[in-house]
Amino acid sequence: MAEAPDIEALSFEQALAELEGIVAKLESGQAPLEQSIQMYERGALLKAHCEKRLEAARLRVEKIVMGQGGPQGVEPAEFG
Repeated sequence: MAEAPDIEALSFEQALAELEGIVAKLESGQAPLEQSIQMYERGALLKAHCEKRLEAARLRVEKIVMGQGGPQGVEPAEFG
């Protein structure tokens, strides 16, 4: 397996694309067991990274919507 980029340096889109690739490879069942385990471990880290990025985005949107003076007549953003 080639040297993978640092997960923290990946954008949400990059991490999601890599995660989708890992899922496809694992579902194919073509990788040897040890490589499958390594891919699964990286996939778990990518999933956590994507969740962290989504939560940060949700908080940013909610901050914009809520504004400094409290609710502006709209609801907080709901993701998920």
